[in-house]
Amino acid sequence: MWSGNSLEGCPATAMEGTSGEIGEQGSWGLEDGPSLLARASLPTWPLPLASSALTLLLGALTSLFLWYCYRLGSQDMQALGAGRQVGGVGGGPGGCSEAGRSSLGSSGELGEEPSTEGLVSRRLRAYARRYSWAGMGRVRRAAQGGPSPAGGFGVLGIQRPGLLFLPDLPSAPFVPRDAQRHDVELLESSFPAILRDFGAVSWDFSGTTPPPRGWSPPLVPGCYQLLLYQAGRCQPSNCRRCPGAYRALRGLRSFMSANTFGNAGFSVLLPGARLESRCGPTNARVRCHLGLKIPPGCELVVGGEPQCWAEGHCLLVDDSFLHTVAHNGSPEDGPRVVFIVDLWHPNVAGAERQALDYVFAPDP
Repeated sequence: MWSGNSLEGCPATAMEGTSGEIGEQGSWGLEDGPSLLARASLPTWPLPLASSALTLLLGALTSLFLWYCYRLGSQDMQALGAGRQVGGVGGGPGGCSEAGRSSLGSSGELGEEPSTEGLVSRRLRAYARRYSWAGMGRVRRAAQGGPSPAGGFGVLGIQRPGLLFLPDLPSAPFVPRDAQRHDVELLESSFPAILRDFGAVSWDFSGTTPPPRGWSPPLVPGCYQLLLYQAGRCQPSNCRRCPGAYRALRGLRSFMSANTFGNAGFSVLLPGARLESRCGPTNARVRCHLGLKIPPGCELVVGGEPQCWAEGHCLLVDDSFLHTVAHNGSPEDGPRVVFIVDLWHPNVAGAERQALDYVFAPDP
């Protein structure tokens, strides 16, 4: 036994710490060491103070959670409003650009309705609840990850889809004909009928008079279009005027006919007209160009690779790559005319097509 009453040899700070941690002075023995150490290691908090701190912490966490839920709800409502109010345009080589309404696309071709990541994710979740997440890995990543990898550029910085980037798809500016052999052969065999349809609806394209019924007024000088399908919606009056082209569209296997990315129609480019570099909205499609009238001096450059159309033959283009279209011919050469159809990319699986048709279904 030893006495703890006299601590004259200890510094004042040590004495204060000892009396403060253990409590009172007195006599104790070695057998009391464990209990004293336990008491020294556990600071004593007044019960009312601890209860108040816990209440404040829970209140702060609850407020943060409610604010987060409010932000998510606000973003989804804003996305839904944007999707309904803006008739946007998407892209593809060879046609005209038109903002504020559906058209042949912001990159110059048949247009589609834009959306946002929040709206796409919400519709995809609704699809999965109704059906399944099976086979939805790439579509789910596309909905969560924005228009392109890491929000940046795609292949070599020249593939920049503005709305939906489906990862792990083979990427090339021009797609081999064999990738969509059935549809290519069907369109090429329908060339005479489609050309006759164009002759029945064409005009002088002088620009001195308003475009006839069915033709869209150009926002890019020298570029005109007549659509049979516009952003996934059939245009009945134009289809009736072009029975051969409509019959060919009905026979295609991979036409995006129920999707806002899907369009079909005639694209006319007058001599001297040019569409500067632009990208389409998604890499999940390829645009099939059937050449109808191809005068000299017409050029299509996709991803830095030049190509040209040929009358009666199809050209498959991935318009999510930067592309430029130009008609450098003389006025005597007449317009360049192609029939354009949006097809599914051959490497988009059936389950993915069904999900994307649900997510990007045209508004009623």
